[in-house]
Amino acid sequence: MQLLPPLLKGIPGCEFSKLLGTGSGFGFSLWPDFSTYALLMNWKDEKSLNYFFEESSLYKELKSKSNGIQTHYLESIGAHGSWYGENPFPSKNNYRNDKIAVITRARINLNKLPRFWKFVPKASQAIEQAKGLIYTKGIGEWPLIEQATFSIWENEDAMKAYAYADIHKEIIKKVKNENWYKEELFSRFNVLKTLQH
Repeated sequence: MQLLPPLLKGIPGCEFSKLLGTGSGFGFSLWPDFSTYALLMNWKDEKSLNYFFEESSLYKELKSKSNGIQTHYLESIGAHGSWYGENPFPSKNNYRNDKIAVITRARINLNKLPRFWKFVPKASQAIEQAKGLIYTKGIGEWPLIEQATFSIWENEDAMKAYAYADIHKEIIKKVKNENWYKEELFSRFNVLKTLQH
């Protein structure tokens, strides 16, 4: 996995890619899950996507070294914010009134790390108890400093009920008022299909 990032830059039709570590438990996590990695990719077109997963030697090598692969095919509904200065999901499609996926990503200001991590257990407990949550996993590039969550919900109403719950609103208010983040991104997706390999 350490050698993979440079190889991702030359994949035809892939406009954005990140190899991410994962955390154990719910939401943001101090404790890594060394058994699981996340590969986030945004494709120019379906032809390029299909070629990578069906024909490319790189994906075949990843598959041969994995105990299992779960692939979520997503369609961007819209994203706010940036990831190292760019919006990786610029396209905006209509919500299909079905399952919805969310990626929230933050680059935390170093002097705000203690405040951020103080509230992580409360946020993790809230999402663990959230109604309509199908799946969630903490993902990120750098432990402690760059954190993200990937979650799938039964529908948009369930996702919004969690987002607007008192505990979550309290934390978001602190994020804004105390300037916890150097950079952040909130992105939503239609879940087209999920495959297990």
